[in-house]
Amino acid sequence: MIPASCCDDARLCLVCKRNKHFKSQVQTQQSGCGFLPNVRMERMKQSIALVLGCCAIASLASANLGDNSERIEDKYGTIVQRRLRDDGTVSVVYAKGRYLYMVTFANSRSISESYSHVKGTDLSEKEITKFLKANVAGTWVPTNSVGERRFRSSGGAAEAIYAPVNGRPALTVREVHSEHHNLNSDR
Repeated sequence: MIPASCCDDARLCLVCKRNKHFKSQVQTQQSGCGFLPNVRMERMKQSIALVLGCCAIASLASANLGDNSERIEDKYGTIVQRRLRDDGTVSVVYAKGRYLYMVTFANSRSISESYSHVKGTDLSEKEITKFLKANVAGTWVPTNSVGERRFRSSGGAAEAIYAPVNGRPALTVREVHSEHHNLNSDR
């Protein structure tokens, strides 16, 4: 059994008694050990910092169609290739972790994104679902035709196809109203 002490939580008091750094803090307090309020405040500060950090990471993780080139570059990592296309758009390939991201920009705004494995293997159903959800809020409806896997967002703002891009199985998501890009280009 842990002996009672001046702290509300006797276990914390034992911690402060065992730790020389905190022991000196305890001795300088005028009434009681005073350790518990400091621990609670520090934990609260750490929790707030952790929540804010998670929010920042989540906002970066949601880089998608319509985002500007700076946000995409922050999210997708190292640029592997960049080229100006005949229609005035810019195609950029990024590599990060086990994925390659090919993004087509028009006026510095993402209008099409393709996702594939660096090794050229198929994306799993979970990965396909993750990439679809990252791009458009709402649901995606399969609109498969013979030999093709296609999807359309519930609002009709975007469509996707799972088919080879530059010889790799890839999920390509694009804006429906874009006049600059065709899903069959680069194939």
